Amino acid sequence: MKAMPDVVRGTPVNTKELARGKVFTASYTPKLRYRWDEGEAIGRYLEEFREGRLIARSCGQCARVMIPPRMFCERCFHSTDQWVYVKDTGKILTFSLCYVSWDVKRLKQPEIPAVIEIDGASPGMGILHVVKKIAPGKVRVGMAVRAVWKPKSKRVGSVTDIAYWEPIRK
Repeated sequence: MKAMPDVVRGTPVNTKELARGKVFTASYTPKLRYRWDEGEAIGRYLEEFREGRLIARSCGQCARVMIPPRMFCERCFHSTDQWVYVKDTGKILTFSLCYVSWDVKRLKQPEIPAVIEIDGASPGMGILHVVKKIAPGKVRVGMAVRAVWKPKSKRVGSVTDIAYWEPIRK
């Protein structure tokens, strides 16, 4: 095995040469534009959020019900067959206590992001969302939860049309 050199070869740049214009530099600010094509499956999925419903796709080959929906089954590679409405209830598969917000601000009370396995979908099929209305120390894997939807007038066809998930009290 060849040893790594102690010094990396290259052309050193010092501040005097940079200041005198001896080193060529260029600045460029790209105009980045991004547009996401939601496609047939996710497009319908998002439309149903606006109506306060969760929809999945079923695979007739291996009998899976997939949410978020897909137009083909990644397990058996068969095209999915039909749309299936699933419940807006489920159970927590996994969760985290986050003391830093999405915009990197410290939180005194943690947010609780969780993967929710949706009732009516195949085991392990779920969506990532936030759980509220429970003390952080009381959250458990397997806990039953339900979606709390925003008012219909505030829905836009997004996963955020569910304001949060809350425990189902029995």
